[in-house]
Amino acid sequence: MADETKKRVVVVGAGVIGASIAFELQRRGREVTLIDKGEPGRGTSFGNMASIALDFAAGSGPSTWKKIPGWLLDPEGPVWLRPSYAAKMLPWFLRFLAAGRPSRLREIEDAGMSLSLRALADFREMLQAIGASELLTEEGCLAIYETEAEFTADRGHLAMMQRYGLEFEVLSNGAIQYHEPALSPAIAKAVLLPDNKSVRDPYKLVVKLADAALAAGATFVSGTVRNIERKGDGSVVVLLDNGSRVEAASVVLAAGVHTRSLAAKLGEPIPLETERGYHTQIMKPGISMRYSVIWPHRAFMVTPTAGGIRVGGNVELAGLDAAPDFRRPRVLVRHAQRVLPGLKVEEATEWMGHRPALPDTIPIISPSSKMPGVFYATGHGHLGLTYAATTARLIGDMVSRAKPSVDMTPFRIDRY
Repeated sequence: MADETKKRVVVVGAGVIGASIAFELQRRGREVTLIDKGEPGRGTSFGNMASIALDFAAGSGPSTWKKIPGWLLDPEGPVWLRPSYAAKMLPWFLRFLAAGRPSRLREIEDAGMSLSLRALADFREMLQAIGASELLTEEGCLAIYETEAEFTADRGHLAMMQRYGLEFEVLSNGAIQYHEPALSPAIAKAVLLPDNKSVRDPYKLVVKLADAALAAGATFVSGTVRNIERKGDGSVVVLLDNGSRVEAASVVLAAGVHTRSLAAKLGEPIPLETERGYHTQIMKPGISMRYSVIWPHRAFMVTPTAGGIRVGGNVELAGLDAAPDFRRPRVLVRHAQRVLPGLKVEEATEWMGHRPALPDTIPIISPSSKMPGVFYATGHGHLGLTYAATTARLIGDMVSRAKPSVDMTPFRIDRY
């Protein structure tokens, strides 16, 4: 292997995961090349709900199974499946059901919480390292319940948080409006999650991460990765659609749901699907909010971020190529106005992005099982922002051949 490639690492994908990894590897003394078909932060990371959510929740399980038929039949429910995509979703959905077996569920919770319990500290350290600590709020999040029945239905999740030592406080009556006056007095219960922070502007965060990596010596290449090959001398070659080649000692695939096609070319297909998410960014909302607010029953959030208030969440299952259905974010805004009666929708924009989702909810953070020198960081689902700094540290350890501080067995690529 030529001397100039011995320390080079190519990171494919310039969202929050890829940009975090690029910065982490560059500051560990690697020579990083960051590749993306667009500008850093302009993909899925641009529109996330800006939440650092430590209260990991496994997607599947008996309580979820009971709700799925109602969700799919409700045109304003939290999950939408386009009929034309149902057959393609079936293999993924069967794996999703299997992940909810009681014997598997605790393993998934342990794995997810092994990342969550260190995520906030890692995130703060990363922000400090790039000189952007001000991007993280010090306020928490309020989970709201319109009825006592909704609150009772979520007690299993609260019990899980207690089991892992996460702090929370149950609020009722006037205490809810004391904390967040914009909320409707009709809300029966709320749970204050003090350690669930939010980011003031997630797009600006990704830009700052990429800029910090570039300032430390990284390079950025605009292009689409076509394939990856391994040479006889042990180096890895990244082939781009425009015919150019980038040779390196290691490659990290952090391209969100697009990692799926690259993994298949390497002979290790992964059940990575897109959970399409929508948001409405409102720049003149007519209200101010101290906390981010999540409504578990409706599976969406309202977050003060990016200079306004963002309403988003839910899941649409329709694949990568279907056109956006912007009826979806309008449903979420109507739900938001129900619990935030003063919310206005002026100077608003709508957006759709592709969350990379695995059926067992936990990401792949792993060396390739087929090609030495290749690593994966994908499938973070709703927790890409939350796990970005922690994932970067763990990939940094793997690339550097250091022992990660977390048991990486649950996150291996060949677990399926």
